[in-house]
Amino acid sequence: MQSKILIVDDEADIVDMLKGFFLSKGYIVSTATNGKGAIKQAERQPDIILLDINMPEMDGISVCSHIRDYVSCPIIFLTARIEDSDKVKGFSVGGDDYIIKPFSIIELEARVAAHLRREKRHGANGKIKFNGEIVIDYSARAFYYKEQEIPLAKKEFDIIELLSQNAGQVFDKERIYELIWGYDSEGESSVVVEHIRRIRMKLSKADCQPCIDTVWGSGYKWQK
Repeated sequence: MQSKILIVDDEADIVDMLKGFFLSKGYIVSTATNGKGAIKQAERQPDIILLDINMPEMDGISVCSHIRDYVSCPIIFLTARIEDSDKVKGFSVGGDDYIIKPFSIIELEARVAAHLRREKRHGANGKIKFNGEIVIDYSARAFYYKEQEIPLAKKEFDIIELLSQNAGQVFDKERIYELIWGYDSEGESSVVVEHIRRIRMKLSKADCQPCIDTVWGSGYKWQK
């Protein structure tokens, strides 16, 4: 099955180059050259998004934050420069990876393929019901409470997947960061705290009972 990729950049020559390359590799490609166009194209639920950060009017960070409530696919930021604080901000709004311009298109293709393989592995675990009317559909990457879906961003679901499949086991934030973002990711494990805060806020808003416990001084665990 062909993978759908959304390419977003305000530089038309970069969009054209990437579009031609990924079409030649068998991808279904859609494009946008600004933030509003990106939001509209993201409604088509691509399998992965390449998103330029430094766009006028609405930058990539804003786009990512806007779409993360309904788009769960990996998002790779494209950027000419990046500070550590920007990396943390990008990860905290739901980004998955960065690649610095000018980049090797071969490296970019390899990262895209790696993220898509990871998504397929995550989607192969089936559906499990937990106490308190919680159902997690790992294949559909969906979280339900009382038969109502609670929308989760990609990394939020990844954290729930990790903890729920290892119920009772304590993971510190550094280990969660390594397992979810990867050993070679650039950023800080403090982003895990922000993701868990957002998970709890979404569950609380739906009147769902807490399912992630904080083990003070140690980390987090899924309630048995």
